[in-house]
Amino acid sequence: MAVDSKKLRLEGRAALITGAGSGIGRAASLLFASEGAEVACADLIPEAAEETVAKIRSEGGKAVSIQADVRLSKDAERMVSTAMEAFRHLDILFNNAGTGIRGMVHELEEEQWDTVIDINLKGVYQCSKAAIPIFLEQNSGNIINTASTFGLLASPRYAAYCASKGGVIMLTKQMALDYGPDIRVNCICPGATDTPRLRRNMSARPDPVAYEQQLFALNRAAGRLADPKEIAYAALFLASDESSFVTGSALVVDGGQTIDA
Repeated sequence: MAVDSKKLRLEGRAALITGAGSGIGRAASLLFASEGAEVACADLIPEAAEETVAKIRSEGGKAVSIQADVRLSKDAERMVSTAMEAFRHLDILFNNAGTGIRGMVHELEEEQWDTVIDINLKGVYQCSKAAIPIFLEQNSGNIINTASTFGLLASPRYAAYCASKGGVIMLTKQMALDYGPDIRVNCICPGATDTPRLRRNMSARPDPVAYEQQLFALNRAAGRLADPKEIAYAALFLASDESSFVTGSALVVDGGQTIDA
């Protein structure tokens, strides 16, 4: 990416980002690259990952695309090995891939429950398990997980999603305890964010405009949706030395949604 005279916050570092093909993952990939990182962009949809990589390279950055399913151990291992082959080192893992299916417990099919838990929570486990040996060998590493405000608060008819994101928050704390001080582990809890997945969900509603206003009200102090780049800046803070004394934290970036929680 374009270089200016200031020291870049991630200069000389390599990052692996999952869910890098759109939304928060793409925004973080572009931002990390603009701050000097080499970025391995992983996504279930190969064309989406490749498009993110093309954007990075068009600005002079270094990136590689990886098609992978975070639920699978062989894919998690391949993501890490591909990043190591491309960059010869790995410093940051951003476990960002996620999904959501609405429904109360009695409404969800077992397959739906497993899909949400496996992508959102098991995916963090799989990718972290693959990267941690590298971090242990080099006595340094940084893991960032995307949780959610719905890991802190309940939301109607969102049983699997809330359970998975609550699990991400506790797994973050556990890994920070187990692997500190050499490996820092934190998570981000975004509020409603203007991603392609949210827009798809919105368009499927009977009244998309009314639903959008509900989401604006959810982020009640800001009164709007977050831009993915605003969440990416939180990830950048956690990835950089500016957060060197931050570990085991759930960083809330929610426009005021959890003000009185």
